[in-house]
Amino acid sequence: MDERQSTGPRLSVRDVRFKHGPQLVLDSVTLDFAPGRHYAVLGPNGAGKSTLLDLLSRLARPASGSILVEGRNISEYTPGGLARLVSLAPQECRLDFPFTIREVARMGRRPYLGRWGCLDVEDERAVERAIAGLHLGSIADKPVTALSGGERRRAVVARTVAQDAPIMLLDEPTSGLDVAQALSVMALMKRFAGEGRLVVTVSHDLDLAAAFCHEAVFLKAGRVAAAGPIGECFTPDILAAVYDAEAAVRPDPFLGGLSASFRPRKAENGS
Repeated sequence: MDERQSTGPRLSVRDVRFKHGPQLVLDSVTLDFAPGRHYAVLGPNGAGKSTLLDLLSRLARPASGSILVEGRNISEYTPGGLARLVSLAPQECRLDFPFTIREVARMGRRPYLGRWGCLDVEDERAVERAIAGLHLGSIADKPVTALSGGERRRAVVARTVAQDAPIMLLDEPTSGLDVAQALSVMALMKRFAGEGRLVVTVSHDLDLAAAFCHEAVFLKAGRVAAAGPIGECFTPDILAAVYDAEAAVRPDPFLGGLSASFRPRKAENGS
């Protein structure tokens, strides 16, 4: 049976633990990620969010437990085979050479190149779709060394989009973007999920996540604090427990989702 046509989860995390030296970063994490959904991975700094994406893309390996991609252990895939299934836009990506945005986007086609490493017509179409989707057409031939931080971020996301994998992992894709571009990127990811892909986005922007994601995974101190549909997880009690602050949730009048606000917890003596 073709795993990609199954109704089961496209990504599964089973009792995963990960250590960075002696420090336990993720502990007993079990999650399922299904196709056609956009997941937000949320939580405070140091919760293990980026580490989870590293494990899902095999940039890191768990100390124990397993990760399944399309029903197979992630360790069984060749690098090229995994890259045709899973793409990653990392939080940090050094672009020190004067590649143009178009050349950076073309790097996303590497898993599909033949023996001679030449891009064909379909590869170029995928690159141009990615550039257009990130609204980079007017500066596509500009070297990345001359870009602003937000433009460089969008160039990295364009490379990931050009890879055209059914599983997309993005670590803080809207970091450094202005409001309009952040909304555009998140809307694009939601559209990809609507087309049947699995999209997992790490974010610190709770309002964007609530507006454009179907599901939330809250991590705290390396454990899953809550996971499920946005409407079930985006509650004052869960947000307060995850972020150690009093939380309020209200409807977002513009995006149609939910919006959160916080204030410090009151001390027991009332001060």
